[in-house]
Parts: sequence; C-alpha cells; structure tokens
Amino acid sequence: MNSTPAHETTATHPIYNLQFALVCLSSLLFSASFNMLIPELPSYLTGLGGAEYKGLIIALFTLTAGISRPFSGKLTDKVGRVPIMAIGSIVCFICGFLYPVLTSVSGFLFLRLIHGFSTGFKPTATAAYVADIVPKERWGEALGMHGICFSTGMAIGPALGSTIKLYSSMNVLFYASSLLALLSILILMNMKETLETKERFRWSFLKISWADVFDKQVFPAALITFLSYISYGTILTLIPDWSDHLGLTNKGTFFMVFTVSSLLIRFVAGKVSDQYGRVKVIFAGLLLLLFIALLFIAYFETVQGIIIGAFIYGISLGVLSPALNAWTIDFSRPNERGKAMATMYIALEAAIGGGALFAGWYYNDIISNIPDIIYVSSAIIVVALLYLVWRNFNTNKIDLPQ
Repeated sequence: MNSTPAHETTATHPIYNLQFALVCLSSLLFSASFNMLIPELPSYLTGLGGAEYKGLIIALFTLTAGISRPFSGKLTDKVGRVPIMAIGSIVCFICGFLYPVLTSVSGFLFLRLIHGFSTGFKPTATAAYVADIVPKERWGEALGMHGICFSTGMAIGPALGSTIKLYSSMNVLFYASSLLALLSILILMNMKETLETKERFRWSFLKISWADVFDKQVFPAALITFLSYISYGTILTLIPDWSDHLGLTNKGTFFMVFTVSSLLIRFVAGKVSDQYGRVKVIFAGLLLLLFIALLFIAYFETVQGIIIGAFIYGISLGVLSPALNAWTIDFSRPNERGKAMATMYIALEAAIGGGALFAGWYYNDIISNIPDIIYVSSAIIVVALLYLVWRNFNTNKIDLPQ
C-alpha cells in the first residue's frame, strides 16, 4: 500500500472515484461480517446456558469498541488511515474462527469483548479517509453514500445470517462471517494511503492522554450522538426476542426492513445536510422520525406495528448518521480528524453499550418489560431535542464551530 498525498479537493472534485468505491465496498463487507451474527446470538447464548447475560452481547462489544477509539483515532492520524481500517477487518476475521472453539458462556463473552475492537478501529479510520478524498462542501453527501454501503451490509448481514442458521448451523454462520471480513481485508490492500505525514509505529503512540480521548471541539455532535443512540443499544438487545414474541420467525426481518429504509433515505439525506445545515436535518431526524419510530415499536404490539416502526426507525438513522458524521468533521481540525471521529464514536459506543446494559438488566427475560424500556429510550430523545433548542438560542451559528 503506497502512500500518496491527499487529494486537492475542490467543489467540482469527482467524489465517486475508484478510491471512494473501494472504501465503500470494504465497509459493506465489514458491516455484513459482524452484523450477520446479531439476530442469532441471543438464542445461541441461551443454548450455552447464559440467557441472563443477553444484555452483555452488545454491551461487551461496544465496551471494547469505545475503549479502543482513542487509540484508533491517534493511530489514524499518525500511522495512516488504511492500516487502521485493516486492523478492524482482521479482528472480525479472527473472531469468526474462534466462536466455534470457545463454546462456554465465559468464552463467548470474552470473544464479544475482543470482537468489539473491530468497530473501534475501522469506522474511525474510514471516516477520516473519506474526509481526505472528498471536498468539504460535499462531506455530507459522501458520508451519506458511504453510509448506504455500510447500511447495505447491515441489511444483508442479519437476513443472510438468519438464513444460514435456518438451513445450516451456527458454526457455518461464524465461518461465513470470517469470509466476508477476509474479502474486506483484500480490498483494503489495493487502497492508496491519504495521510500525507505518515510516521512509523512507535509504542509511545499507545500512551493515551485525556487530550487523545476527548476532542472538546466536537462536543455538541458527540452529545447528540450519545443521546440518539441509546435507543439503538436497546433495539439490538430486545428486538430478536420481541420479534419472536410477535411471530416473526426470521429474527433478521426487523433489521432488514430498517436498514433498507435507511438505505433509501441516505441517497438524499447527506446532500440535504450540505445544503440546509446539519442541525436542521438532525432536529428533523430526532423529532419527526426517531421519536415516532420508538413509540410505534413499543405501543403497537403486532407484526405490522414492529415492521412500520422498523421502517421509520431506519429512515431516522439514515437521516441522522451522515449529518452527525459530517457535523463532527465540521468541528474538527484537518490534522486531527481521527481524534474527532474517535470522540464521536466513543459517544456512540457508550450509548449503545449503556442502552444494551439497561435493556438487559430491566428486561430479565420478561417480555412485558420490553415496551417500558423502549419508552424510556424515547424520553431520552426528548432530552436531545431540548439540548438542540437550547443551543440554538445560545449561539449565532449553529452548524459550524464558533
């Protein structure tokens, strides 16, 4: 992988080039690799004798993802974007082969902890890479298009995973996950580095200070990310059992519906945030979509209700994700994009992990508790909305840092 200077970006720069296509395809395969396991892991853990630990399936994964963000952010800005992306895919590749080997409850939970390093590394470096090769005026559009590919993996993965499990076995599912991760790695090997001032890895890079953990410049975007994605942790934890309770035999159906709707809206969502402003789009995504989606999922205890809720939920994330990513980069400095994205992703992982822990603790395998948990998640969205309103009244320029 040869290093080349980052592109001189202009408003007319062709963002849909080979480099952009490669990073998008790699992300699609990476996303499918770990998402294809999610619908089947709760029942798999129950089969191992660990039903009471369902909340840890997502929480442990996001714990190490969050812990690794400061390291991945610093290494992305020091060593390069491409090597750090590769680390994420390599972790997925290895873990897929280890799940069939470590078949105790403790072994499974240990692997969930290790598996989380994958999303701690790859998305951080990927966002910085996209920002390097795309002009500032089109960050929202580019991140939205990249999000389409990542969401395609999220849509394909659960549906493919549940199908493999239905007609084969969990071990075959784990090996299939490794195969997709391997393909993601092979694509990365053909991508050009965009970090202009690369440094050789030194162990001192792993010494992390508070300044490496948190970029205060991106606090508004990180806070809204945290408040928005608590609900995602609860959804990942509860929806497989909720789907089964409502009569959806394929537990990946919810994830397939919400990611397909997310895909559809991403074709325009990122570009809209470039034209009309990040905060306006984020506010609409929170108020009109995410809040309503959660109410649908909790209130209408029917197959139709959960499917409609999944569709609206997907639209809300499709609107929010590219706007939040672009808003974070808006606040960041060019030579610290890795740290900025790491800060935002730390908030995201903390939210997902916290939501999953709360959901697992309160749920306790009592189906009637699920709507209450989702109502709490919707109340947190109101807090995010109030913060945006407060910020709007206390700053003259709401879309860019002061």
